[in-house]
Amino acid sequence: MDGSPVSHFAPRPLLLLTVAWLLGLLASFWIAVDRATWLMEVLPAVIALAAMWGTKRRLELTSLLYLLIAIHGLILMLGGAYTYARVPLGFWMQDWFGFARNNYDKIGHFAQGFIPAIVAREILLRVFHLPAGKLLTFLCIAICLAISALYELIEWAAALLLGQGADEFLGTQGYVWDTQSDMFFALLGAVVALALLSRWHDRQIDSKP
Repeated sequence: MDGSPVSHFAPRPLLLLTVAWLLGLLASFWIAVDRATWLMEVLPAVIALAAMWGTKRRLELTSLLYLLIAIHGLILMLGGAYTYARVPLGFWMQDWFGFARNNYDKIGHFAQGFIPAIVAREILLRVFHLPAGKLLTFLCIAICLAISALYELIEWAAALLLGQGADEFLGTQGYVWDTQSDMFFALLGAVVALALLSRWHDRQIDSKP
């Protein structure tokens, strides 16, 4: 039953996620080109990991959600290691598709909508017992946009506090519409996640004891 105590032992997906993230953190820290930027980029993953371990007895997440969160954390660690404007995958995409800039950050912002949409959906369904439907979809999308807006405000605060030193964290690469496009990609990620994964997610939730 949702919210009821579970085993004192961590669920296997959480253990696997933790191992993958610890390895990812060590590797990304080792190759990080800017340690301060690395810390700011990976901090959300560290906070999320602590939250998952702190709530594992009350709410064991679905395997799908653990998988998505694991992927999101690795995306953050890769971006933190190179800084988003220098990730090799972004340069490969630039060559493949003729982009004018390194667009790895757009993968990160797409994930910023894609994964939190399923996080929000699971919490709203299992903790708040909101029925599936249009209201649930609207709230999931709204939560993702709120998270994206909050992140952009954090970037703005970093720019004010650090000045030129925030360039690596912001990764705008001179693109004046970077903030708006970041939020659009988060919105797109949320919509795609809900459209593609809702039925699979429902089946996993229904299988929870």
